[in-house]
Amino acid sequence: MTATPDAADSALPFSRIKIRTAALVFCGDEVALIRRDRPAGPLYSVPGGNVESGESLPGALRRELAEELALDIDRAEDGGLLWVVDQMVRRPGPAPSPRKLHLVHRLHIAEAVRAGLATEEYDALPDGSQDVGVIEWIDYRKTAELHIFPPLGPALAALPDARAAVADAALEAVTDDTYVWR
Repeated sequence: MTATPDAADSALPFSRIKIRTAALVFCGDEVALIRRDRPAGPLYSVPGGNVESGESLPGALRRELAEELALDIDRAEDGGLLWVVDQMVRRPGPAPSPRKLHLVHRLHIAEAVRAGLATEEYDALPDGSQDVGVIEWIDYRKTAELHIFPPLGPALAALPDARAAVADAALEAVTDDTYVWR
């Protein structure tokens, strides 16, 4: 007999799993990150977003990078899947937090492609307003101290070069014990 989850189970944090696909987009030694200014300081994120129901993983990455960076990934060199991050962090707000698996890819672009990319990214807020993020190009070796979500700054900064292979694609899990949300 299979147990059927009731309504109370679905209200528990981490009782559902979402997949987020993202990409570290490199131009030389600089990587594109989205900066949002918060009262506690800047919060950086890796361009990407949730995979929608019925959407393929490559299709979701293509859509998200087009929406957030105005990047046509056909104009990028695919560096493949770089890291997987398992997230179980309670986010601020009334909705129960999902468990999220972040699939972080690596792409490389030429300076000519970078020149045509977006400089701002807009997220719709529940009240109908927009949260504006600034696209910043940062030397990847200087990301260890940045407040990045998912928190991959130290692993990114430790790469010997922007194209270096990684020994283990699984980064440490992100929990309420290891991450403070801004």
